[in-house]
Amino acid sequence: MFVLSSTGFIKSPLNYIGGKYRLLPQIIPLFPNDIETFVDLFVGGANVAINVKANRIICNDNLSFLILLYNELKKNDIKYTFDYIKSRIKEFQLSDKNEEGYRLLRNEYNNTHQPLDLFVLLAYSFNHQIRFNSRHEFNTPFGKNRSSFNPKMEENLDSFLNKLSYLNIDFECNNFKNFDFSNLGKEDFVYCDPPYLITTGTYNDGKRGFTGWGEADENALIDILDSLDKRKIRFALSNVIEHKGRYNDILITWIRKNSHKVHYLKSNYKNSNYHTKGIDKGSSIEVLITNY
Repeated sequence: MFVLSSTGFIKSPLNYIGGKYRLLPQIIPLFPNDIETFVDLFVGGANVAINVKANRIICNDNLSFLILLYNELKKNDIKYTFDYIKSRIKEFQLSDKNEEGYRLLRNEYNNTHQPLDLFVLLAYSFNHQIRFNSRHEFNTPFGKNRSSFNPKMEENLDSFLNKLSYLNIDFECNNFKNFDFSNLGKEDFVYCDPPYLITTGTYNDGKRGFTGWGEADENALIDILDSLDKRKIRFALSNVIEHKGRYNDILITWIRKNSHKVHYLKSNYKNSNYHTKGIDKGSSIEVLITNY
């Protein structure tokens, strides 16, 4: 059985930068109650997708190694997954002290790209974070004295896998511009949590061997949302309109041109690497924009 946290939601076992777990109590109640197919266009850590209520769920991301991991978690039974993880921990003598074992496994993963090895690495990486270099090599540093496959992470994985086992869910790897929306209708719902144009993270700097995020991407996504709106397909967009004195003028202009609803969220990203110590918490304005 899966275990809900104190918030009433399942927490992803992946610590994805900008993950929406802490915002779920604000976001999920704003979603429609009658979703046939739910599309998470930028799935990331899947905190939203694993908690949404829909008859079918499609999770998309352009990070191919992440999608390979999700599909591996989906196809294997839970016991196999845990046995594999624990066997690799034993084989490489992994702990929050053994950096050599971590580096050995990281080297092996970069040669084989065995999906479950990526999860094992994440358990012992700095802040449990995913990062690749321009050669598509996993290069997150070792989380010395802080990262391990601890009981909380184990519990989160168990709950995630149990929920995953009975969902009608698919994982796809596409650039958002290439995703096929043609089969969607009025009963469906598209959620977008793209990289934020005015923040900086390893997912949108364009230096990791995967597509970065710039003004052209922001405009392309807005065009997609406009086309969905014309077809009466419901959507929600997570984004930031102000961050540390910077404004997303593209987004602000688009909001003013449309009658979409803007829901202001109380943000909390203490574990994100773009959170700057000492910055006023009110300096970021995060919103959920809906066309319903």
